[in-house]
Amino acid sequence: MKDRSTYKRAAYFGVLTALALIFSYVETLIPVSFGVPGIKLGLANLVTVIVLYKTSWREALLLQMVRILLAGFLFGNLFSILYSLAGGILSLTVMALLARTGRFGVPGVSVAGGVSHNTGQLLVAMAVVETYRVGYYLPVLLIAGVATGCVIGIVSGEVLKRIRDMDMG
Repeated sequence: MKDRSTYKRAAYFGVLTALALIFSYVETLIPVSFGVPGIKLGLANLVTVIVLYKTSWREALLLQMVRILLAGFLFGNLFSILYSLAGGILSLTVMALLARTGRFGVPGVSVAGGVSHNTGQLLVAMAVVETYRVGYYLPVLLIAGVATGCVIGIVSGEVLKRIRDMDMG
């Protein structure tokens, strides 16, 4: 028989995955256009950052992959899954490495995640359209990644302060 903590972790994982999926859906409803296609707030990344800090990078990766696949099949298409996976894997890798050093606060880690997410998506776009010329888009994506990463990082940091004593596993 499995111990109680295994069930507790599974329950938390299910709730957090559902929350991330809800945030993904809510983001599709927000009629905010930044004038540049593909730029979003990244609300679901709130959950990813919190899981990264409260559990492990492995659980954050699993949560992110499950959320990206579900959101892609429910609200997107194959290309949205492809772009999101590329950005998500790169951003989580960067965030996990920076968080592990302890030299960066939650907002700094989140900003690096936002920038690397957009960079990963741009690299996939270059491969899909078979030209590096879409790279002109990089400065706009970097600014967007810094702005959204900062907002998500600040909010994630505040949530983490409030759930500091919460044991998620």
